[in-house]
Amino acid sequence: MELKTFRLYIRDLREDDWTKMKNLFIDFNNSKYAAYDRPLPTEDIEVEKLTKQFAESGLFFAVFLLDKSQMIGYVCFHKNDEKYDLGYCFHSAHHSKGYAYESTKALIDYFVKEYNVSAFTAGTAIDNIPSCKLLKKLGFECVSTECISFNEDFSFEGGNFILNLQNKSNHKLQY
Repeated sequence: MELKTFRLYIRDLREDDWTKMKNLFIDFNNSKYAAYDRPLPTEDIEVEKLTKQFAESGLFFAVFLLDKSQMIGYVCFHKNDEKYDLGYCFHSAHHSKGYAYESTKALIDYFVKEYNVSAFTAGTAIDNIPSCKLLKKLGFECVSTECISFNEDFSFEGGNFILNLQNKSNHKLQY
């Protein structure tokens, strides 16, 4: 699968993308938002293995600048019954430029058109303001919160978001 937006090139993640993924993982693990997720591996063998697993799922997509010079992030989905759970990770050098919105919106539109998906879910820490803003801009609504902990020393309020397109007539993105 390949998609192009005005600024981005999006394609299926490949096994040989592992060095690019390692760069994203290292950047993410050094961000203030890493506390709200499980740590990502940074050792070559672990990154290669995880990238292979992600690529084989068919639900992970590499996001590049349009000239394909640089992978700036990835968008992924996890199928959960008839819904698809959205995830994403973008290198911090490319935050606050609209790339996450542009790519996730294009992929949501693709899944709606190609697979007739009518509902998406997502979860993020309520204190992860940029992620909450992105989900709301995409049309998601926070339907509940829960206390989440990935280790004994830190817990946080996580938001459960849903995008239900059954009642929305025009969800097309204008790039």
